[in-house]
Amino acid sequence: MLKFDRVSKVYKGGKRAVNQLSLEFEKGEFICFIGPSGCGKTTTMKMINRLIEPTEGSIYINGVDVLKKDPVELRREIGYVIQQIGLFPHMTIQENISIVLKLLKWPEDKRRARAEELLSLVDMTPEYLERYPHELSGGQQQRIGILRALAADQPLILMDEPFGALDPITRDSLQEEFKKLQKKLDKTIVFVTHDMDEALKLGDRIVIMRDGELVQCDTPDEILRNPANDFVEEFIGKDRLVQARPNIQTVEQIMNPQPVTITGDRSLSQAIQVMKQHRVDSLLVVDESNILKGYVDVEIIDQNRKKANLIHEVLKTEFTVQKDDLVRDTIRKILKKGMKYVAVVDENQRLAGIVTRASLVDIVYDSIWGEAREEMQWTPSSNF
Repeated sequence: MLKFDRVSKVYKGGKRAVNQLSLEFEKGEFICFIGPSGCGKTTTMKMINRLIEPTEGSIYINGVDVLKKDPVELRREIGYVIQQIGLFPHMTIQENISIVLKLLKWPEDKRRARAEELLSLVDMTPEYLERYPHELSGGQQQRIGILRALAADQPLILMDEPFGALDPITRDSLQEEFKKLQKKLDKTIVFVTHDMDEALKLGDRIVIMRDGELVQCDTPDEILRNPANDFVEEFIGKDRLVQARPNIQTVEQIMNPQPVTITGDRSLSQAIQVMKQHRVDSLLVVDESNILKGYVDVEIIDQNRKKANLIHEVLKTEFTVQKDDLVRDTIRKILKKGMKYVAVVDENQRLAGIVTRASLVDIVYDSIWGEAREEMQWTPSSNF
């Protein structure tokens, strides 16, 4: 899908921003470029759509050398999202989303239909089409910027720190939303970031650069387990959680497949009885098809016992992960959000299990203290 063959960018004075870069990526891969400021990651990305012209070497998209294509035509075939989003303030959301489609001479009705279709992918309704950018939140504007890049159904999308200006909560949710969208649409993404956590979360492969040179290109897990050199080890940070046990990778492998549940038509007093029976302080609420609806806990019931009777009247929305999500991402979410547990669902939102903080203890312990533990001399009198 995308190939760099000994690509270099040399500026006046002989400074090499990128030096002899050779890489190859398959269709549907999410590729994150990362490295210190001035390492050449943004220059590399911009050479793909010729916003910056390569000095040496060749870049191929589906076997075609980009230098042999008209630059304007090339850019219309590649989606592009920047940190500042770049929405046109005088245009409606529909006009912003479909601007490339207009250049491609799509009829008005088809442009609107495509815009509506794209909005539905990020849970936004057609009423947003007539609004202007200033009427949207920062997160909503960022979604529109991404949708504009997807409008013409280009197979390759370039993204230059698209979530960098967002607050942490919005950024986290958009990262998850976009990763799911990318998997669904099978797009090839080239994503530039300065945030290692973001790269580890999103990337199928991570390209680490330094001073215009390729240092390491591999999967997140392989980079965490086997950094290429001291620079990579220092750059990713020794304090990050590393899976010490390579056989444990997905949530499905560590979840409890039989969480304690209750249906929304049961009473609050019945919920307390179930909690007492199973010695838990919260319950996952499901419907008759085992679709997760939310949760209730002792505190929620205590606050509402005088003004409500049934569980569906007081349940709260549940944060979830999916069975094939990576354990390392789930650990990070649980610790960051201070949660006691997280519900696991399948692609249809049916409850599949639960991951508790207790079930992560062995993995976290091995990740942080695994090597040190082997060196310690344990005695019967040790207190730990």
